Parts: sequence; C-alpha cells; structure tokens
Amino acid sequence: MKTRQLLGKYRIEKKLGEGGFAMVYRALDTIEGVRVALKIPHPQFTTREFLEAFRHEVRLAAKLKHPRILPVKNAEFINGHFVIAMPLGEQTLDDRLMYRMARAAALDYAEQTLEAVAFAHSHRVIHCDIKPENLIIFPDNTLMLTDFGIAKISHRTVAASGSGTIGYMSPEQAMGKPSFRSDVFSIGLLLYRMLTGTLPTWPFTWPPLGYDRLRGRQHPDLIQFLRRAIEVEPRKRFKDADQMYRAFQRIKPRALRYQPGASTRTSRKQGEADWRSLQRKQFLRQYGKALDTRHACRRCDGPVSEAMQYCPWCKLKRSKHEGDTRFPQHCPRCHRGLKSDWEYCPWCFGPGFHVQVTREFTDKNYSARCTNAKCKRKLLMPYMRYCPWCHRKVRRKWPIPKSTKKCRSCGWGVVEGYWTCCPWCGKKAD
Repeated sequence: MKTRQLLGKYRIEKKLGEGGFAMVYRALDTIEGVRVALKIPHPQFTTREFLEAFRHEVRLAAKLKHPRILPVKNAEFINGHFVIAMPLGEQTLDDRLMYRMARAAALDYAEQTLEAVAFAHSHRVIHCDIKPENLIIFPDNTLMLTDFGIAKISHRTVAASGSGTIGYMSPEQAMGKPSFRSDVFSIGLLLYRMLTGTLPTWPFTWPPLGYDRLRGRQHPDLIQFLRRAIEVEPRKRFKDADQMYRAFQRIKPRALRYQPGASTRTSRKQGEADWRSLQRKQFLRQYGKALDTRHACRRCDGPVSEAMQYCPWCKLKRSKHEGDTRFPQHCPRCHRGLKSDWEYCPWCFGPGFHVQVTREFTDKNYSARCTNAKCKRKLLMPYMRYCPWCHRKVRRKWPIPKSTKKCRSCGWGVVEGYWTCCPWCGKKAD
C-alpha cells in the first residue's frame, strides 16, 4: 500500500509494521474522521486456508469483549484485500521496552495483561502468541491485547502446529502441544524482561540471566511468582491465567512497597553496579533507538543489537544471536532475522536459501545500496555484512548516527566513552 492510497473509506498514512502473514498500516477513516490500524494479509497468503485463519481472528475478537482486549472496528473485503480495522494505539509494549521502566509501571502492565488473558482463558481461548508486539499501549497507559490469529479454542485435547513467536514460546508449545499453561509461561517471560531488561532463553534453567538484578531489587514473593510461571515442566506452573492473576493481585501490594536494604559489605559492589547501570541507561538514551540495542548480553547484561558480532561491553563473541527478532524468519546458522524475500543471510556467510515467495518486500530500514552492478535489488539495511540478494561482501563502512568515531581496524562506527571493544570486529576500543 502506498501513502495516501484509498482503500474503501480508509486513506493509508504509513506502514506501522510487518509480520509473517500481514502488514499493519496507520490509516484515516475518512467518514468517521478517526485514525485506525489496518491489518492486511500479504497477497500470497490470500488463500482459502489463510483467509479462514483471519476470519477466525475476527470472530474471536468479536467474542472476547473486554476493556483489555483490542476490539475489531470493521472487517471486510475491499478491492480484493481482506482488511481488519482496529483502534490505533500510541505504541506497542515492545516500543516501550526500549526505555527505562519503573517497577510500578512494569507491574501495572503485567496486571493488565493478566486481566486480558484470564478473561480469554475463562472463555476457553488460548492466545498462543503473547509478546510485547501484541500488547498495544493507549493514552493513560491503558494496555490492550491483540492478535488472536493463532489462538486455539481449548477442548479436551488441543491440536496445534507449534505456532507462536520464538523467544516467548513455551517448550511444549514449540512441540505443538499448547495449553493454558503455555500462555502463563509467556506472561512470566514478559514480566521477567520488564523487571530485568533480560529475556530468559532455552533451556530456561533457574536462575536465568539477569537474576542478580532481580534479586537485588524485587520482593522475594514476586521472584517466587516468576519462578513458578516459567517452570519448564507445565504441571509446576499456574494452571491458567486466572489462577496466576489472583496470585499476582495478592503479591502486587507487597512488591510495590518493597525497599531492598544494602549491607555494608556489599555497598561498594552495589555502587559499581549502580554506576554501570547509570552508564548503560545514558547510552540507551543516546544510541538505543539508532542501534536497536533492545537485547542483553548473556554474560554481562549489557545492551546489544541483533547485528552486533561481539558484545561491546565485555567482548563476548556473538556468533549466534540469543533472543527474539523483529523479522518474520531467522537464519538457522546465526539465528538473526531474515525477510521472506532474501536469498542469503546478510549477517553471516553461508549457503543461500530457497525463496518460495515472489513478492518483493519493502522496508523503511533499507538505507544504502549494494555496489554490485549485477545485483537484482541492491538494497541494504544498516550493519549488514553481506548483500541479501547477491551475497557480495558489503564494502561500506557503516557509521553510527550521532557518533563520528570509527574503529581503527574495520572502519565501522563505534561509540566513544562507553564500549571496551568494537562490536563489529571485536578489536579493542581506543
């Protein structure tokens, strides 16, 4: 869809996001005079099977009428497109997680999420894809849950295919056996990330990364609550979101009042940790959005981006990315994100992929061009090491916005005053 294009009564204003099956746009309802979010499946997915899945999403949303569940304003075929219109929020929880979040805000968002999922579970609906991108924040910090596209109606036996989002998916859901406890697991991971800035990863052993930060700041009862929520064994978790919600309501007042005391012996270590925390918060304010450093190093918890080959804080080599991705697919070698029309991984060198889609996907992040004259599309995103179309090594020296400093070894941009090494080549920072 192009800017200012008319689709029935809706005028397209901008693209908000792209998922594996659909695009989301901001549009103006020219009759009501309000802005809405439009969800439109990709053309190659407008088969009977996929359209039935989208109809299923609309019917579920219509059935689940609750203040914390995003309603559907309209759903219809317009000019051959299946269009779902929904209220437009200010940002997603994923966007909000780019910045510092106070304990009270994290607990408030968790309570609203639990309220929504508990209501869905009471109607025998399993969401199956609870993640920050599916939680929309509206004015006054009101939060709504959306995207029931792969939710399952719970019967005695639930048949599924392992649908969901890598990073927030429970082990049993990954094997095609989702249950109410799978949503409990996803909410537990989400709350853990909001409180620590770190997303636990497989094999989900306790304590996960970021535990020291959690233990030093949060009430022991809240820590036990999280531990129960993200147990690998489903039967050890809360049985559903309703039970989890009631337990959370009992714990929340104590968690809000909790003031951890610092002992004399640990004051110096705590002071160093506080200084490091302030340094990284300052870094995120200056460079977090430009570098998309929404992930954390598994060794030092320092903020890193998906494209970084080394942790710039502790020099840990990141041959494989650990965490979620904004892209619809991921590379089986380096686990970094891929778009559906890329023939090669632009982050690591290896054989290409068999691309089954014919559509060329656009993206606002394409900001440079491949120098190969024979390249089909010549489009590059920041910090790509190889062209995703022709596999040629990128010769461009990628700069960092707001920083003029460059690595003396590789010539790529670095941030002065924060990093101990170059995140692109691993050489020591000057």
